[in-house]
Amino acid sequence: MAGLSLKGTLQDEQLTVIEKGGVVVENGEIVAIADYRSLLQKYPDSEIAFIDTPMVLLPGFIDCHTHICYDGTRNRDYAMRIAGKSYLEIARAGGGIWDSVTKTRIADPVTLTENTVARANRHLKEGVTTIEVKSGYGLNMEGELKMLRAIQQAGLHTRATLVSTCLAAHMKPRDYAGTEDEYLQWVLTELLPVLQQEQLSNRVDIFIEETAFSVAAATRFLQGAGRQGFAATVHADQFSAGGAAVAVETGALSADHLEASTEKEIALLANSDTVAVVLPGASLGLGMHYAPARKLLNAGASVAIASDWNPGSAPMGDLLIQAAVMSAAEKLSTAEVLAALTVRAAPALQLKDAGQLVAGYAADMQAYPTGDYRDILYYQGKMKPAMVWKKGEPVL
Repeated sequence: MAGLSLKGTLQDEQLTVIEKGGVVVENGEIVAIADYRSLLQKYPDSEIAFIDTPMVLLPGFIDCHTHICYDGTRNRDYAMRIAGKSYLEIARAGGGIWDSVTKTRIADPVTLTENTVARANRHLKEGVTTIEVKSGYGLNMEGELKMLRAIQQAGLHTRATLVSTCLAAHMKPRDYAGTEDEYLQWVLTELLPVLQQEQLSNRVDIFIEETAFSVAAATRFLQGAGRQGFAATVHADQFSAGGAAVAVETGALSADHLEASTEKEIALLANSDTVAVVLPGASLGLGMHYAPARKLLNAGASVAIASDWNPGSAPMGDLLIQAAVMSAAEKLSTAEVLAALTVRAAPALQLKDAGQLVAGYAADMQAYPTGDYRDILYYQGKMKPAMVWKKGEPVL
């Protein structure tokens, strides 16, 4: 996945395929990658792991948007949704985000840690070696700190790399008596300094939507977080447009969702450095259309694909299946999909050594049991990696 443009369209012919390739790894880092015979001559004393069956080696996938730290399910929400109930009807019946907040607030830290480790390890076995994990089901000091500490602890008990993001601005909690501005000011002045003290996260996220936070309030919040040194991502344009413009205006690393983005938002993203992160799992879970990935690429945007693994709208959590199904609907080339899961997802998390198989990068790799890389999407995500390495060490 080296040498590819980070923005715009990609054709499969632009992919570099090394036949009978080899990789030299030292101290968890790629030292060289080339054809096997030339590497054998250059590094004759190396310890060799020889694979003589046809396999396709790729960088480990990067899932740059998940909510895998939570407790409980929202199976009742899902049953109501597929029976025809609306988002508001489900929320009025006690469902929605607040249902997960209630269940996660009463969960003990060990349970949250174990849940996060289990989900991260499942992702890892499916070739996802780096995973962003959001808070946002606490929505008070105790709950948010519990979640972010659990994410930090989980990172010590999984080989996957976990990148934590504070999503205290998921929604204004029902038990908070003040305004949205007052709540966001509390996050800025009370919660974020504690995160810096404990080094729990250097990233924030906010959900901009009619049922969450307004464009004006979110803009002020992101500007305030930026002044404190926090990088930002935005839940943008999921049900109504407006969030993507805020993401671009405030210099956010990414704008995520984008199902409701119009030509205006597509143009703004294409003319910015903000990564457009599309979440097909949410479209599948909610029974709604996909984000306009094809239009975004044609306009010149950088498009990444993430799972949005969460208990409500995207419980499947299978990144490859979601990407493969979306590629058929949105007519995305294999090169565009693989780049969206690797090299183009890396900037959304400010990763400098992941998403490519090149010298100097972490040896995060996965091998699929086929001689043709096109099979990976052809089987629509049912072909899983037969081998996975994290920093050069086999985990599968």
